[in-house]
Amino acid sequence: MTKVSQCRVSIVIPHLKDLEILKDCLTSIYNSDFLDFEVILVDNASTDGSSQAVVKDFPDVRCIRLVKNLGYAGGCNVGIEASKAEFVLLLNDDAVIEPNTIGDLVAALEADSQVAAAQPKLLNIKTPTHFDYAGACGGLIDIFGYPFAFGRTFMVLEKDEGQFDTPSEIFWACGTCVIFRRSILSEVGLLDEDFFAHMEEIDLAWRIHLAGYKLIRVPQAVVYHFSGHTLPNTQSSKMYLNHRNSIVCLLKNYQWAQLVWILPLRIVLEWGTIIASFLRGDFRRGPAALKVQLFLPILLYKSLSKRSGIQKLRRVSDRQIMKKMYWGSVVFQHFVFGKTKTAQILHQNEL
Repeated sequence: MTKVSQCRVSIVIPHLKDLEILKDCLTSIYNSDFLDFEVILVDNASTDGSSQAVVKDFPDVRCIRLVKNLGYAGGCNVGIEASKAEFVLLLNDDAVIEPNTIGDLVAALEADSQVAAAQPKLLNIKTPTHFDYAGACGGLIDIFGYPFAFGRTFMVLEKDEGQFDTPSEIFWACGTCVIFRRSILSEVGLLDEDFFAHMEEIDLAWRIHLAGYKLIRVPQAVVYHFSGHTLPNTQSSKMYLNHRNSIVCLLKNYQWAQLVWILPLRIVLEWGTIIASFLRGDFRRGPAALKVQLFLPILLYKSLSKRSGIQKLRRVSDRQIMKKMYWGSVVFQHFVFGKTKTAQILHQNEL
């Protein structure tokens, strides 16, 4: 590994708990074919002593210990601001990378100056034949703000059969493992810390699109992820953050011409989710989504205060950005029409 002042990649790892899983992550990094990096571990106020213990085994790791849990967004931002390299790689502590991953991600950014960020193929560490829930093979989104991914539609994970092995543009890159060009982060800003966790990378990706840049997937780079280790997918608090932050993305990033008709339709879809959840006895998602609707005026007020700054980044119209979205409702495609595969939803047309 090269000296910090000379490195090309700063790897930022937010950490909350679990020594063994963090060791696996760091071991995979130091087994990488690419050696020109620094590792910044951001201890998000852990209480199990794991960050102190792991630094003994990995003395090159620079550890920043926080007195308060700032969430994924806040923890990552602290690490980014402390880093110096040309490229910033955000990596979850419950992820394991292949030796070629960092080098392939760097090469992808070097090949095209308009690429702001790149994501590897994410596979489930427990079932490595299938894509991982977090971001699969690159993020997609419909016009109503519901995210899905190449290889994952809601809770359905596809088997990796090479169907997404062609590099392509994506709408968002998953925070589990994503590399950014520092110069573009300086231009569009960092992660929104009000999100705390979940979908902050989608919000950042949207700003990148507003500024006229693009994001891509690099499927030859592979990462194995322990999805839901920090916060399980079945937790109502995670469901609340997902529903809340998705709507905030709309409020912040759409132009008024789109927001005035998309937001009401999104609210209708949310109430459909609430009613359906209670009817089938799901007393986690229903209350989580209902809580978001009850606090919608507050969300609107807080988001509007950020809109002007974000809209100043705009170099392209919503019409251009929406061409990179799925023009329809992934909710209807999946829950009404029963489509479970990305190719079915996109009618075989990838981005």
